[in-house]
Amino acid sequence: MSAEIVQLVGQAGPYLTAAVVAYGTGVLTRAESAAVEATANIGRRMLQAVWHRRDEQGRAELESAVADAAREPSDGDASAALRQQIKRALREDAELLRELAGLLPSGGVTVTASGTRAIAAGGNIGVAITGDGHTTPRP
Repeated sequence: MSAEIVQLVGQAGPYLTAAVVAYGTGVLTRAESAAVEATANIGRRMLQAVWHRRDEQGRAELESAVADAAREPSDGDASAALRQQIKRALREDAELLRELAGLLPSGGVTVTASGTRAIAAGGNIGVAITGDGHTTPRP
């Protein structure tokens, strides 16, 4: 599997989850709603793009994965099964990969820290310690 597909599906995960939680199985056919959070709408658009490009069996498999993820949003296995469906579709359709990548927000990572002694990092920063009385660990 290409690294590009793995990266895209990893980036799309929060959008897909937000869409499934917001819409349930209706995510595959629902129209965009201005009242719904932007993240859920991106995920909805991604799932619909995949669904519209699948054959009858592929649609049924995707619908089943969406239903499982909607029923159990905190179940990592259900989320993984949904991501597998997306990966399968992307491996079979290079144009779909470009389309979904175009739906993701550009401009890099936005990280926000809020609260006393909060830490925000846009990647792996190593050890981060907050609070009083700590010493820096030595390797």
